[in-house]
Amino acid sequence: MNGTAYLNDVVQRFQELRQQCDRAIGQVPYGQWGHRLGPESNSIVTLMLHLSGNMLSRWTDFLTTDGEKPTRDRDAEFEDPASLSREALEARWEKGWACLFDALASLSEPDLDRVVTIRSQPMSVVEAIHRQLTHYAAHTGQIVFLAKHLAGPNWQTLSIPRRGK
Repeated sequence: MNGTAYLNDVVQRFQELRQQCDRAIGQVPYGQWGHRLGPESNSIVTLMLHLSGNMLSRWTDFLTTDGEKPTRDRDAEFEDPASLSREALEARWEKGWACLFDALASLSEPDLDRVVTIRSQPMSVVEAIHRQLTHYAAHTGQIVFLAKHLAGPNWQTLSIPRRGK
């Protein structure tokens, strides 16, 4: 696979994660987005804040600055602020994904051989992309799990239904 095909595939994989998240979240009434299954569990709000915060940190100036920006308040991403409106949360969510897709769109095949840093750790661009793809896939699974739990019997599967129905 050449570099351009690789980058196209990576974009497709991230788009699929975004679609899964949005389709799952869309099945849960907004009033339940902050629900936690336990005191140390994440809510949908928490996961949206964390993913968007991570995206903004990692993908802003991706090739030229460390992926852990000094302005990021990672700990705050795991607290669901009562004053955060749905519109503000959705705007931040959109901004994170846009940052990711803009950064990927700016990459070219020669960039894949470059070295970037995340938390002062050097790695290839390909390694950094895989690191984030894996991270986002794990949190996408959490969002889908929570949404399915919260939607209950109203849940509409995101893939092939059981027993082919």
